[in-house]
Amino acid sequence: MNVFTRKPGPALPILPIWLRIMGRMKRRVLAVTLVLLGLGLGATVLRDAVPVSDAWSPTGETAQVQAEAASRLQNEQNTMDIVRRYEPGLVYISTEQEVVEQNPMGWMFGQEGQREVQRGVGSGFFVNEGGDILTNYHVVAGEGGGAPDPSTRIQVRVMNAKEGVPARIIGLAPQYDLALIRPEGLSQNEIKPIPLGDSARLGVGQKAIAMGAPFGLDFSVTEGIVSSTQRQIPIGFSATGQGITQKAIQTDAAINPGNSGGPLLDSSGRVIGINTQIYSPSGAASGVGQNAGIGFAIPINTAKNLLPRLQAAKGGAVSAPRIGIQPGLVVQGGQGQIVPVGLSTLTAEGKRQLGLPDSGLVVGKVTPGSPAANAGLRGGSGTQDFRGGQVATGGDVIVGIDGAPVDALEDLQAALIDKREGDSVTLKVSRAGKARDVKVTLDGSSFQ
Repeated sequence: MNVFTRKPGPALPILPIWLRIMGRMKRRVLAVTLVLLGLGLGATVLRDAVPVSDAWSPTGETAQVQAEAASRLQNEQNTMDIVRRYEPGLVYISTEQEVVEQNPMGWMFGQEGQREVQRGVGSGFFVNEGGDILTNYHVVAGEGGGAPDPSTRIQVRVMNAKEGVPARIIGLAPQYDLALIRPEGLSQNEIKPIPLGDSARLGVGQKAIAMGAPFGLDFSVTEGIVSSTQRQIPIGFSATGQGITQKAIQTDAAINPGNSGGPLLDSSGRVIGINTQIYSPSGAASGVGQNAGIGFAIPINTAKNLLPRLQAAKGGAVSAPRIGIQPGLVVQGGQGQIVPVGLSTLTAEGKRQLGLPDSGLVVGKVTPGSPAANAGLRGGSGTQDFRGGQVATGGDVIVGIDGAPVDALEDLQAALIDKREGDSVTLKVSRAGKARDVKVTLDGSSFQ
């Protein structure tokens, strides 16, 4: 029943009522007109300053206002649904490691270094029903990015749990800044894997949801967009201590210290990346990184390619693919280290005398039976010492890979890092001053 419908009753005298209404309307028409005009002007002036309901919206804009409101609510509801469904798959990771802090003057008084406990926090997420957790290598690594100390204690805590449980390392990938750990003592119903997406299908402007524990504030969520899908940044830890240049996802979703290892999700709730780094101008001065609207995540496809190797690592480390060469140009680094470098570090006169190109990676040795050997690459036949280093002579110089220039071992690794067994790369090689293309196919030895 219409609530505004009057119940049937006796007929009313229509004509007298009509006459009285007409008389009143003549007296009030001017006042009503002015009031309505004033309301119209007020609504125009205040329209952008106060909320306006659909009842007061101009007819032509009602549909647009309703559509915008519905869109906002849909996005909010989508975020809430994803958080409710997949946040239980997030884990809070804490580490403890005993270290000895050396007193620089302690040797004078026979004092030993003071033992302290270093603590760290990070994030991770379940990737399968077996309880495997993906996180960043640097979350569980030792001091300075070194291998984790055997004394390092790793604990993980799932959502709504009061206490954490110990976890052990299954596999490490320092060059990718990835690690796989597995908790001990969790019940099956506490393991909530988050589905993995396809980072190759990402588009700039796409929604991105970051989960993690910024500054130790566990189980936090932020939202933004994918700002870039092809950002090239150094990631991980190589033999020289520097990261390998890799493709990363850039996002403006707030990422801070403690978010490391947490998932970056799309609007369907699938993991598209693993949060790993931030760009922090203030951190360069203070030493504590803070979000500046630019964060980076490792594409999930990189992790998916690596998962089988991490699961089979038995607690050890896996490395980026190799083609089987040793760099032939090395210099003395700090603390007596031998560091491989590119030809751009030599003087122009030195390169001219040796008949070498302006830039490139000198091949010192080729491993027998390796992809490089099978492709016919040639190592040096001799060596030439110079002040501070040594260079191999008579061999090949790799100057490019798949169209990109090469001047260091990291350049070569960057092009190989996402490759699988059976993939091929094309090297541009200089031999005795002549350039040629060489196709190299990766085999099982590339991943050992």
